[in-house]
Amino acid sequence: MDDATALLITVTGRDRPGLTSAFCEVLAALGARILDIEQVVIRDRLTLGMLVSLGGDEEPARAALSARAAELGVSVEFEAIGAHRPPPRAQRHYVTILGQPLRAAAIAAITRRIADTGANIDRVSRLSRYPIMSFELLVSGGDPERLRADLAVEAAAQRIDVAVQPANLYRRAKRLIVLDVDSTLVAGEVIELLAAHAGCAAEVAGITARAMAGELDFEQSLRHRVALLAGMDVGALEHVRDHLVLTPGARTLVRTLKRLGFVLAIVSGGFTHMTDELKSQLALDYAAANTLEVEHGRLTGRLVGPVVDRAAKADLLEHFAAQAGVPLSQTVAVGDGANDLDMLTRAGLGIAFNAKPVVRRAADTAVSVPYLDAILFLLGITREEIEAADADDPRFTAAAAVPVGE
Repeated sequence: MDDATALLITVTGRDRPGLTSAFCEVLAALGARILDIEQVVIRDRLTLGMLVSLGGDEEPARAALSARAAELGVSVEFEAIGAHRPPPRAQRHYVTILGQPLRAAAIAAITRRIADTGANIDRVSRLSRYPIMSFELLVSGGDPERLRADLAVEAAAQRIDVAVQPANLYRRAKRLIVLDVDSTLVAGEVIELLAAHAGCAAEVAGITARAMAGELDFEQSLRHRVALLAGMDVGALEHVRDHLVLTPGARTLVRTLKRLGFVLAIVSGGFTHMTDELKSQLALDYAAANTLEVEHGRLTGRLVGPVVDRAAKADLLEHFAAQAGVPLSQTVAVGDGANDLDMLTRAGLGIAFNAKPVVRRAADTAVSVPYLDAILFLLGITREEIEAADADDPRFTAAAAVPVGE
Protein backbone atom coordinates (compact mmCIF):
# COMPACT_ATOMS: atom_id res chain seq x y z
CA MET A 1 0.00 0.00 0.00
CA ASP A 2 1.74 3.22 -1.12
CA ASP A 3 1.41 6.74 0.30
CA ALA A 4 -1.21 7.64 -2.28
CA THR A 5 -3.66 5.03 -0.95
CA ALA A 6 -5.66 5.07 2.23
CA LEU A 7 -7.26 2.61 4.63
CA LEU A 8 -10.66 3.32 6.17
CA ILE A 9 -10.90 1.85 9.69
CA THR A 10 -14.36 1.58 11.29
CA VAL A 11 -14.65 0.68 14.97
CA THR A 12 -18.02 -0.13 16.55
CA GLY A 13 -19.04 -1.30 20.00
CA ARG A 14 -19.82 -0.16 23.51
CA ASP A 15 -18.04 3.08 24.32
CA ARG A 16 -15.76 3.67 27.27
CA PRO A 17 -12.89 6.06 28.07
CA GLY A 18 -9.64 5.38 26.24
CA LEU A 19 -10.94 3.57 23.13
CA THR A 20 -9.95 6.25 20.64
CA SER A 21 -6.60 6.69 22.33
CA ALA A 22 -5.90 2.95 22.17
CA PHE A 23 -6.38 2.74 18.41
CA CYS A 24 -4.43 5.94 17.80
CA GLU A 25 -1.52 4.50 19.79
CA VAL A 26 -1.45 1.46 17.50
CA LEU A 27 -1.45 3.71 14.44
CA ALA A 28 1.31 5.87 15.93
CA ALA A 29 3.51 2.81 16.45
CA LEU A 30 2.96 1.90 12.79
CA GLY A 31 3.93 5.38 11.62
CA ALA A 32 0.48 5.98 10.13
CA ARG A 33 -0.75 9.42 9.10
CA ILE A 34 -4.37 10.21 10.01
CA LEU A 35 -6.14 11.87 7.07
CA ASP A 36 -9.61 12.12 8.59
CA ILE A 37 -11.39 11.03 11.76
CA GLU A 38 -14.95 11.18 13.03
CA GLN A 39 -16.65 9.66 16.06
CA VAL A 40 -20.30 9.35 17.10
CA VAL A 41 -21.69 7.94 20.36
CA ILE A 42 -25.40 7.11 20.72
CA ARG A 43 -26.55 5.67 24.04
CA ASP A 44 -23.03 4.38 24.85
CA ARG A 45 -22.64 2.78 21.42
CA LEU A 46 -19.56 4.01 19.56
CA THR A 47 -18.90 4.37 15.85
CA LEU A 48 -15.36 5.58 15.16
CA GLY A 49 -14.11 6.11 11.62
CA MET A 50 -10.48 6.86 10.75
CA LEU A 51 -9.00 7.33 7.30
CA VAL A 52 -5.24 6.72 7.45
CA SER A 53 -2.23 6.60 5.16
CA LEU A 54 0.23 3.85 6.07
CA GLY A 55 2.91 4.30 3.43
CA GLY A 56 3.47 0.57 3.10
CA ASP A 57 1.93 -2.88 3.51
CA GLU A 58 -1.47 -2.70 5.22
CA GLU A 59 -1.49 -6.26 6.60
CA PRO A 60 0.54 -5.47 9.78
CA ALA A 61 -1.86 -2.62 10.51
CA ARG A 62 -4.92 -4.84 10.04
CA ALA A 63 -3.43 -7.49 12.34
CA ALA A 64 -2.39 -5.04 15.07
CA LEU A 65 -5.71 -3.15 15.03
CA SER A 66 -7.72 -6.39 15.02
CA ALA A 67 -5.77 -7.65 18.03
CA ARG A 68 -6.38 -4.41 19.95
CA ALA A 69 -10.09 -4.52 19.05
CA ALA A 70 -10.35 -8.06 20.43
CA GLU A 71 -8.67 -6.95 23.66
CA LEU A 72 -11.13 -4.07 24.02
CA GLY A 73 -14.24 -6.08 23.10
CA VAL A 74 -15.19 -4.01 20.04
CA SER A 75 -15.43 -4.73 16.31
CA VAL A 76 -13.19 -3.31 13.62
CA GLU A 77 -13.60 -3.32 9.84
CA PHE A 78 -11.22 -2.21 7.07
CA GLU A 79 -11.69 -0.86 3.58
CA ALA A 80 -8.91 0.08 1.16
CA ILE A 81 -9.95 3.34 -0.45
CA GLY A 82 -7.50 3.27 -3.36
CA ALA A 83 -5.68 6.35 -4.59
CA HIS A 84 -6.42 9.00 -1.99
CA ARG A 85 -7.19 12.49 -3.16
CA PRO A 86 -8.88 15.21 -1.12
CA PRO A 87 -12.55 15.28 -2.14
CA PRO A 88 -13.61 18.24 -4.28
CA ARG A 89 -15.00 21.08 -2.22
CA ALA A 90 -18.79 20.88 -2.24
CA GLN A 91 -21.11 23.55 -0.93
CA ARG A 92 -22.38 22.54 2.48
CA HIS A 93 -25.61 23.39 4.30
CA TYR A 94 -27.15 22.80 7.68
CA VAL A 95 -30.63 21.33 7.43
CA THR A 96 -32.51 21.67 10.72
CA ILE A 97 -35.62 19.53 11.21
CA LEU A 98 -38.11 20.41 13.95
CA GLY A 99 -41.33 18.64 14.83
CA GLN A 100 -43.84 17.95 17.56
CA PRO A 101 -43.90 15.01 17.10
CA LEU A 102 -41.15 14.19 14.61
CA ARG A 103 -42.12 10.86 13.10
CA ALA A 104 -39.82 8.42 11.36
CA ALA A 105 -41.88 8.80 8.18
CA ALA A 106 -41.19 12.54 8.15
CA ILE A 107 -37.45 12.04 8.57
CA ALA A 108 -37.50 9.40 5.83
CA ALA A 109 -39.30 11.80 3.48
CA ILE A 110 -36.90 14.67 4.19
CA THR A 111 -33.76 12.56 3.80
CA ARG A 112 -35.15 11.09 0.57
CA ARG A 113 -35.66 14.61 -0.78
CA ILE A 114 -32.09 15.50 0.15
CA ALA A 115 -30.79 12.51 -1.79
CA ASP A 116 -33.01 13.37 -4.78
CA THR A 117 -31.34 16.79 -5.05
CA GLY A 118 -27.93 15.10 -5.37
CA ALA A 119 -26.85 16.14 -1.87
CA ASN A 120 -25.27 13.85 0.70
CA ILE A 121 -25.81 13.79 4.47
CA ASP A 122 -22.39 13.96 6.12
CA ARG A 123 -23.44 14.18 9.75
CA VAL A 124 -26.60 14.08 11.88
CA SER A 125 -26.83 15.55 15.39
CA ARG A 126 -29.74 15.74 17.80
CA LEU A 127 -30.45 19.26 19.07
CA SER A 128 -33.38 18.64 21.41
CA ARG A 129 -35.81 16.05 22.69
CA TYR A 130 -38.29 18.53 24.21
CA PRO A 131 -40.41 20.60 24.12
CA ILE A 132 -39.92 19.66 20.47
CA MET A 133 -37.72 17.09 18.78
CA SER A 134 -35.08 18.56 16.48
CA PHE A 135 -32.10 17.34 14.48
CA GLU A 136 -29.35 19.07 12.55
CA LEU A 137 -28.06 17.51 9.33
CA LEU A 138 -24.82 18.65 7.72
CA VAL A 139 -25.39 18.23 3.98
CA SER A 140 -22.91 18.58 1.14
CA GLY A 141 -23.39 18.99 -2.60
CA GLY A 142 -26.59 19.29 -4.57
CA ASP A 143 -28.30 22.41 -5.88
CA PRO A 144 -28.97 24.79 -2.94
CA GLU A 145 -32.05 26.39 -4.50
CA ARG A 146 -33.61 23.04 -5.31
CA LEU A 147 -32.69 21.80 -1.83
CA ARG A 148 -34.55 24.69 -0.20
CA ALA A 149 -37.55 24.46 -2.51
CA ASP A 150 -37.96 20.69 -2.31
CA LEU A 151 -37.54 20.57 1.46
CA ALA A 152 -40.05 23.39 1.92
CA VAL A 153 -42.64 21.40 -0.05
CA GLU A 154 -41.91 18.22 1.91
CA ALA A 155 -41.96 20.05 5.26
CA ALA A 156 -45.44 21.37 4.51
CA ALA A 157 -46.60 17.89 3.49
CA GLN A 158 -45.20 16.36 6.67
CA ARG A 159 -46.37 19.25 8.90
CA ILE A 160 -42.92 19.85 10.30
CA ASP A 161 -40.40 22.70 10.06
CA VAL A 162 -37.23 22.46 7.99
CA ALA A 163 -34.59 25.19 7.80
CA VAL A 164 -31.73 25.28 5.29
CA GLN A 165 -28.74 27.51 6.00
CA PRO A 166 -25.27 27.73 4.46
CA ALA A 167 -22.64 26.03 6.61
CA ASN A 168 -20.29 28.97 6.89
CA LEU A 169 -18.79 31.34 9.44
CA TYR A 170 -21.76 33.69 9.34
CA ARG A 171 -24.08 31.17 10.96
CA ARG A 172 -21.85 31.02 14.03
CA ALA A 173 -21.24 34.77 14.05
CA LYS A 174 -24.79 36.02 14.63
CA ARG A 175 -24.68 38.86 17.18
CA LEU A 176 -27.97 40.83 16.98
CA ILE A 177 -31.55 39.58 17.10
CA VAL A 178 -34.55 41.82 16.43
CA LEU A 179 -37.96 40.51 17.45
CA ASP A 180 -41.44 41.60 16.50
CA VAL A 181 -43.68 41.90 19.57
CA ASP A 182 -47.36 41.11 18.94
CA SER A 183 -47.89 37.37 18.33
CA THR A 184 -44.12 36.86 18.41
CA LEU A 185 -42.57 37.92 21.72
CA VAL A 186 -46.00 38.16 23.38
CA ALA A 187 -49.18 36.20 22.82
CA GLY A 188 -51.95 38.02 20.96
CA GLU A 189 -52.31 41.50 19.49
CA VAL A 190 -52.11 44.41 21.91
CA ILE A 191 -54.50 46.66 19.99
CA GLU A 192 -57.17 43.97 20.11
CA LEU A 193 -56.74 43.71 23.88
CA LEU A 194 -57.09 47.49 24.16
CA ALA A 195 -60.13 47.46 21.89
CA ALA A 196 -61.81 44.92 24.15
CA HIS A 197 -61.34 47.33 27.08
CA ALA A 198 -62.68 50.22 25.03
CA GLY A 199 -65.72 48.26 23.87
CA CYS A 200 -64.83 48.54 20.18
CA ALA A 201 -63.42 45.09 19.49
CA ALA A 202 -65.72 44.45 16.53
CA GLU A 203 -64.88 47.76 14.86
CA VAL A 204 -61.14 47.21 15.29
CA ALA A 205 -61.47 43.67 13.92
CA GLY A 206 -63.29 45.05 10.87
CA ILE A 207 -60.50 47.53 10.14
CA THR A 208 -57.91 44.80 10.57
CA ALA A 209 -59.79 42.64 8.05
CA ARG A 210 -59.81 45.53 5.53
CA ALA A 211 -56.08 45.97 5.99
CA MET A 212 -55.47 42.27 5.45
CA ALA A 213 -57.60 42.46 2.27
CA GLY A 214 -55.36 45.22 0.99
CA GLU A 215 -57.99 47.97 1.25
CA LEU A 216 -55.90 49.92 3.79
CA ASP A 217 -52.16 50.14 4.29
CA PHE A 218 -50.68 49.60 7.73
CA GLU A 219 -50.47 53.26 8.71
CA GLN A 220 -54.05 53.97 7.64
CA SER A 221 -55.39 50.96 9.48
CA LEU A 222 -53.37 51.75 12.60
CA ARG A 223 -54.54 55.37 12.75
CA HIS A 224 -58.18 54.29 12.22
CA ARG A 225 -57.93 51.71 15.01
CA VAL A 226 -56.18 54.08 17.41
CA ALA A 227 -58.88 56.69 16.76
CA LEU A 228 -61.43 54.22 18.15
CA LEU A 229 -59.53 54.22 21.46
CA ALA A 230 -60.12 57.96 22.03
CA GLY A 231 -61.20 58.67 25.61
CA MET A 232 -59.82 55.44 27.07
CA ASP A 233 -58.42 55.91 30.55
CA VAL A 234 -54.66 55.37 30.63
CA GLY A 235 -55.26 52.94 33.49
CA ALA A 236 -56.72 50.46 31.00
CA LEU A 237 -53.54 50.76 28.96
CA GLU A 238 -51.50 49.99 32.04
CA HIS A 239 -53.74 47.04 32.89
CA VAL A 240 -53.15 45.47 29.47
CA ARG A 241 -49.42 46.17 29.77
CA ASP A 242 -49.22 44.51 33.18
CA HIS A 243 -51.07 41.43 31.96
CA LEU A 244 -49.17 40.74 28.75
CA VAL A 245 -48.34 37.05 28.37
CA LEU A 246 -44.93 36.19 26.96
CA THR A 247 -44.82 33.53 24.27
CA PRO A 248 -43.65 30.18 25.69
CA GLY A 249 -39.88 29.97 25.45
CA ALA A 250 -39.38 33.75 25.31
CA ARG A 251 -37.45 34.00 28.57
CA THR A 252 -35.26 31.03 27.66
CA LEU A 253 -34.48 32.57 24.27
CA VAL A 254 -33.57 35.95 25.77
CA ARG A 255 -31.60 34.47 28.68
CA THR A 256 -29.57 32.18 26.43
CA LEU A 257 -28.80 34.78 23.77
CA LYS A 258 -27.71 37.29 26.41
CA ARG A 259 -25.27 34.71 27.78
CA LEU A 260 -23.86 34.37 24.26
CA GLY A 261 -23.32 38.12 24.04
CA PHE A 262 -26.13 38.89 21.58
CA VAL A 263 -27.56 42.38 21.31
CA LEU A 264 -31.35 42.06 21.68
CA ALA A 265 -33.97 44.44 20.29
CA ILE A 266 -37.72 44.60 19.78
CA VAL A 267 -39.62 46.56 17.13
CA SER A 268 -43.37 46.83 17.12
CA GLY A 269 -46.24 48.29 15.16
CA GLY A 270 -47.81 48.45 18.61
CA PHE A 271 -47.09 50.93 21.35
CA THR A 272 -44.24 52.19 23.51
CA HIS A 273 -46.34 51.73 26.66
CA MET A 274 -45.84 47.99 26.09
CA THR A 275 -42.38 47.83 24.55
CA ASP A 276 -40.74 50.08 27.16
CA GLU A 277 -41.92 47.73 29.90
CA LEU A 278 -40.78 44.65 27.97
CA LYS A 279 -37.38 46.23 27.38
CA SER A 280 -37.00 46.87 31.10
CA GLN A 281 -38.40 43.52 32.23
CA LEU A 282 -36.23 41.45 29.88
CA ALA A 283 -33.16 43.73 30.01
CA LEU A 284 -33.20 44.22 26.23
CA ASP A 285 -30.82 46.60 24.50
CA TYR A 286 -33.18 48.44 22.13
CA ALA A 287 -36.92 48.94 21.67
CA ALA A 288 -39.00 50.93 19.19
CA ALA A 289 -42.75 51.27 18.70
CA ASN A 290 -45.51 53.81 18.13
CA THR A 291 -46.37 56.41 20.77
CA LEU A 292 -49.98 56.95 21.83
CA GLU A 293 -50.91 60.52 22.67
CA VAL A 294 -52.24 60.96 26.21
CA GLU A 295 -53.90 64.10 27.58
CA HIS A 296 -55.29 64.47 31.10
CA GLY A 297 -54.93 60.75 31.73
CA ARG A 298 -56.84 59.64 28.63
CA LEU A 299 -55.97 58.56 25.10
CA THR A 300 -56.69 61.17 22.45
CA GLY A 301 -57.01 58.65 19.64
CA ARG A 302 -53.90 60.04 17.96
CA LEU A 303 -50.27 59.00 17.57
CA VAL A 304 -47.20 61.07 18.32
CA GLY A 305 -44.32 61.04 15.84
CA PRO A 306 -43.66 58.82 12.82
CA VAL A 307 -45.37 55.45 12.51
CA VAL A 308 -43.36 52.24 12.90
CA ASP A 309 -44.53 50.43 9.79
CA ARG A 310 -43.08 47.78 7.50
CA ALA A 311 -40.36 50.02 6.04
CA ALA A 312 -39.53 51.53 9.44
CA LYS A 313 -38.97 48.09 10.98
CA ALA A 314 -36.33 47.28 8.36
CA ASP A 315 -34.72 50.68 8.87
CA LEU A 316 -34.66 50.11 12.63
CA LEU A 317 -32.93 46.76 12.11
CA GLU A 318 -30.19 48.58 10.21
CA HIS A 319 -30.08 51.36 12.82
CA PHE A 320 -29.71 48.93 15.73
CA ALA A 321 -27.04 47.00 13.83
CA ALA A 322 -25.10 50.22 13.20
CA GLN A 323 -25.47 51.26 16.86
CA ALA A 324 -24.15 47.88 18.01
CA GLY A 325 -21.41 47.72 15.37
CA VAL A 326 -22.86 44.52 13.90
CA PRO A 327 -22.87 43.81 10.13
CA LEU A 328 -26.28 42.96 8.69
CA SER A 329 -24.94 39.50 7.78
CA GLN A 330 -24.71 38.84 11.54
CA THR A 331 -28.29 39.81 12.35
CA VAL A 332 -31.41 37.71 12.95
CA ALA A 333 -34.97 39.04 12.56
CA VAL A 334 -38.09 37.24 13.79
CA GLY A 335 -41.69 38.13 12.99
CA ASP A 336 -45.08 36.83 11.94
CA GLY A 337 -46.85 39.38 9.75
CA ALA A 338 -46.61 41.26 6.46
CA ASN A 339 -45.44 44.25 8.47
CA ASP A 340 -42.25 42.26 9.21
CA LEU A 341 -41.43 41.27 5.63
CA ASP A 342 -38.84 43.95 4.84
CA MET A 343 -37.08 43.36 8.17
CA LEU A 344 -36.97 39.59 7.62
CA THR A 345 -35.55 39.85 4.13
CA ARG A 346 -32.95 42.45 5.09
CA ALA A 347 -31.52 40.52 8.06
CA GLY A 348 -28.75 37.96 7.74
CA LEU A 349 -31.31 35.34 8.83
CA GLY A 350 -35.04 36.03 8.65
CA ILE A 351 -37.28 33.68 10.67
CA ALA A 352 -41.05 33.55 10.21
CA PHE A 353 -42.56 32.57 13.57
CA ASN A 354 -46.05 31.03 13.33
CA ALA A 355 -46.46 33.36 10.40
CA LYS A 356 -48.88 34.05 7.59
CA PRO A 357 -48.17 32.02 4.40
CA VAL A 358 -46.82 35.03 2.50
CA VAL A 359 -44.33 35.65 5.30
CA ARG A 360 -43.26 32.01 5.48
CA ARG A 361 -42.53 32.03 1.75
CA ALA A 362 -40.43 35.21 1.93
CA ALA A 363 -38.38 34.39 5.05
CA ASP A 364 -35.18 32.38 5.06
CA THR A 365 -36.84 29.82 7.30
CA ALA A 366 -39.98 29.31 9.35
CA VAL A 367 -40.94 27.94 12.76
CA SER A 368 -44.51 26.80 13.37
CA VAL A 369 -44.16 25.21 16.81
CA PRO A 370 -45.46 27.39 19.69
CA TYR A 371 -42.10 27.77 21.47
CA LEU A 372 -39.99 30.86 20.77
CA ASP A 373 -36.83 29.20 22.06
CA ALA A 374 -36.97 26.82 19.08
CA ILE A 375 -35.10 29.65 17.34
CA LEU A 376 -32.04 28.59 19.36
CA PHE A 377 -32.00 25.25 17.55
CA LEU A 378 -31.79 27.07 14.21
CA LEU A 379 -28.60 28.67 15.53
CA GLY A 380 -27.17 25.23 16.31
CA ILE A 381 -27.63 25.52 20.09
CA THR A 382 -28.72 22.29 21.79
CA ARG A 383 -31.18 21.82 24.64
CA GLU A 384 -28.39 20.20 26.68
CA GLU A 385 -26.23 23.31 26.26
CA ILE A 386 -29.10 25.54 27.39
CA GLU A 387 -29.75 23.43 30.47
CA ALA A 388 -26.05 23.17 31.31
CA ALA A 389 -25.74 26.96 31.18
CA ASP A 390 -28.75 27.30 33.50
CA ALA A 391 -27.27 24.75 35.89
CA ASP A 392 -24.00 26.70 36.03
CA ASP A 393 -25.80 30.00 36.67
CA PRO A 394 -26.18 30.75 40.41
CA ARG A 395 -29.47 32.54 39.66
CA PHE A 396 -31.00 29.23 38.58
CA THR A 397 -31.17 26.43 41.11
CA ALA A 398 -32.91 23.10 40.95
CA ALA A 399 -35.57 24.47 43.28
CA ALA A 400 -36.18 27.55 41.18
CA ALA A 401 -35.71 26.16 37.69
CA VAL A 402 -37.70 27.83 34.92
CA PRO A 403 -40.23 25.39 33.43
CA VAL A 404 -39.83 24.20 29.85
CA GLY A 405 -41.21 26.78 27.45
CA GLU A 406 -40.58 29.76 29.73
